[in-house]
Amino acid sequence: MLARTAPSSAFYHCDSAHPQRLQRALADLAKGFARWRLALSLARLDIRNRYRGSVLGPFWLTLSTAIMVCGIGLLYSQLFQMPLSAYLPFLTVSLLIWNMIAQTVSDACTSLVSAEAIIRQMPLPYTVHVLRFLLRNALIAAHNLPLILIVFLLFGVLPGWTALMALVGLGLIAVNAFAIGMFLGMICARFRDVQQIVASVMQLAFFLSPVLWKPELLNELQVLLPLNPFYVLMQTVRGPLLENGAPPLIWACAVLYTILTSAIAFGFFARFRARIAFWV
Repeated sequence: MLARTAPSSAFYHCDSAHPQRLQRALADLAKGFARWRLALSLARLDIRNRYRGSVLGPFWLTLSTAIMVCGIGLLYSQLFQMPLSAYLPFLTVSLLIWNMIAQTVSDACTSLVSAEAIIRQMPLPYTVHVLRFLLRNALIAAHNLPLILIVFLLFGVLPGWTALMALVGLGLIAVNAFAIGMFLGMICARFRDVQQIVASVMQLAFFLSPVLWKPELLNELQVLLPLNPFYVLMQTVRGPLLENGAPPLIWACAVLYTILTSAIAFGFFARFRARIAFWV
């Protein structure tokens, strides 16, 4: 009698009639998050390589941001006829959050393309590469957080216990960043021109979002701001730090945008995951 062979693993079983896209996508996410330590090590290696030979390293971004905050704060506080003590804390928080979001969206376009060599040589879950990009930007953004504390101490801003809700806002930004990294990473791997489109959109969004100007300056048009997802995500962090919390509408819109972004990214990932290796 012939020996019965063991059935092959479902993860490696190929059947064109039943591709099991959903199961493979979920397995990729599960295995990728289980290897978060590998993603963190790669993220730290990226930062060391990027600032190799530099004296201050990532703190050059902190220094340049501090200079920008001081310059813009002194000028725009006069243009808007606002006291510097009221405008500079708002500008500091807004600019740091926006830089974090903008840099994340920009890097999301290359989250998979930058790992081309690894993707073609090692059978790692694609989730590891997206986590690598997310943790790298989180570590870089953490270098700028002390600026907020310094400005708050200089101008006597005391957020109170409501500031803890800013951590929830940062969590929502992180979830959106992961979804955007997955989605734009795949789109830009397939269509390389999309990265230029994203850069143009982010430049326009900077002026349309209340980063340099306060929402109150829009008067009656302020009710339209929740339609801007960048404003909503910024306000989940800025509101608890400067305004004793954010309105329930802001939190509801932030959760809604997060669910929509995650659903679109996961649907695209489940459908086209098998083509990533050919696109990069």
